[in-house]
Amino acid sequence: MNLAKNPRHINNKKPPKVLTIIIRNLQNKVLISSLGIKKAVLSTITLLQPGIKGEISICFVNDEKIKKFNRKYIGSNYPTDVIAFDISEEKNVLLSDILVSSDAAIRNAKTYETSPKYELYLYVVHGVLHLLGFDDKTVKERDLMQKKAETILLRLGLKNVNT
Repeated sequence: MNLAKNPRHINNKKPPKVLTIIIRNLQNKVLISSLGIKKAVLSTITLLQPGIKGEISICFVNDEKIKKFNRKYIGSNYPTDVIAFDISEEKNVLLSDILVSSDAAIRNAKTYETSPKYELYLYVVHGVLHLLGFDDKTVKERDLMQKKAETILLRLGLKNVNT
């Protein structure tokens, strides 16, 4: 994860002036468009909380890697689709990492009759929604997040079908 390797954020007292998005692809099962992922992140933030600054690192991994993080940081010993971490302490500033599982995207694409690409974008937007304060602990919250994510993906031209 970027924050663990890059501690400059911890001692830097100056607020960031831009939003930096870093993409790391540590899997080889699904083709990743860094530009498309960045566009999805920016669209989500611009729509819901314009003016956010800081750094978001998005890392695409396999089930084995995301399971390790899920166990270590969430306390759940299974792979999941997306995990989002934010250590920012200031309002309108994100210092965040999002982990996305390509294996989950492939699996869920079959289950929900979508594409792995659509699933990856869905997970990225879902992770950003968490960073912006949305939660999915109840059915109502989960439904709201899902609707927001699908709306954003539609605006990006991604449909909930094999695209």
